[in-house]
Amino acid sequence: MNARGASLAGGRDDRRQRRVLIGLALLFFAPVGISFYLYYGHSTLQPGRRVNVGELVRPPRLLPSAALTLAESGSTTPELLLHKWTLLYLGGGACDARCREALYDTRQVRLALDRDMDRVQRVFIADEPCCDLRFLGDQHPDLITVRADAAAATLIALLPGADDHGAGRVYVVDPLGNLMMYYPADARPKGILEDMKRLLRLSHIG
Repeated sequence: MNARGASLAGGRDDRRQRRVLIGLALLFFAPVGISFYLYYGHSTLQPGRRVNVGELVRPPRLLPSAALTLAESGSTTPELLLHKWTLLYLGGGACDARCREALYDTRQVRLALDRDMDRVQRVFIADEPCCDLRFLGDQHPDLITVRADAAAATLIALLPGADDHGAGRVYVVDPLGNLMMYYPADARPKGILEDMKRLLRLSHIG
């Protein structure tokens, strides 16, 4: 093979390698991009029909990596809201009837996710006085309870309705730490469950 032929063959090989690399990159990134587009870019996947029950936060709000204080141990963790989907509830540490109902609903939603249950965590940000740890431990052993102290103030300020202790809302935080949806106090658990199933099915993160 002469020099020109070798050069052409080498060019074809380079182009083939580039195409292979681009194809591999698309295989990896496309599902992630599509899932983000579907649940961040579209509240209605079919014309004239709203799919999600929760209220989308537009644009999603990246929550700060605050060193949240665990109510039981007093230790802090800055990455609590990362790596898993989070059902977040903000309320008084005494946990009145509305609080207990919300915690019960989120517990049942998580359990109903079955094999995807481990992809979701529940976090209760409890205002003072905090907290009835015996009740929480007995009824909600999987619940992560943190104090609404100064370290959590910046995060709490980003939650819609935070000035009214969350007004019974349940918030959804994605595994990257983005607040992306919330539910009013009267939201039906079935609607929350259907939204979570859809998010977990579409998402390749968490």
